[in-house]
Amino acid sequence: MSLGSDADLELRVKKATERISENMHIIANEPSLAFYRLQEHVRKALTPMVDRRVEVNKLRQELQGRCYDIDYAVGAIKTMNKAEESFKNIQDILKNAIFLKQQLKYEESRRKKPESSSVYKRLSAHITLDLPELPELSDVVRETANRVESMMSKATH
Repeated sequence: MSLGSDADLELRVKKATERISENMHIIANEPSLAFYRLQEHVRKALTPMVDRRVEVNKLRQELQGRCYDIDYAVGAIKTMNKAEESFKNIQDILKNAIFLKQQLKYEESRRKKPESSSVYKRLSAHITLDLPELPELSDVVRETANRVESMMSKATH
């Protein structure tokens, strides 16, 4: 039995050494397999990650530019609020100037022509409007006034 048990023992030792050798081979090659998997992952993930980073940097620059624009606009609006009193003064001065011009026009028309018998002229001399002089409208008003006067004089004669 010693021969049979030696052969059996030898077979078991051979199988055990093969298993140990195989395990040693797997353990020895495991780091390279891990590095291969890491390299594969980095190769697949790096390009999209770099593209995203470039896109994020571009968006950050655009956002920063828009923030500068908003700051500038807010500053302009604050400055405009400070100008409100100046605009009110200008408006008052313009109203006063229009009123004075109308008074001068009225006085000038009184000096040039004696008191007219036209009802329209007498009425229009007393009407004061707070409208600015518009060259386009003054011709139309003058023409309309002439027509009304001619119609009134034809009606009276």
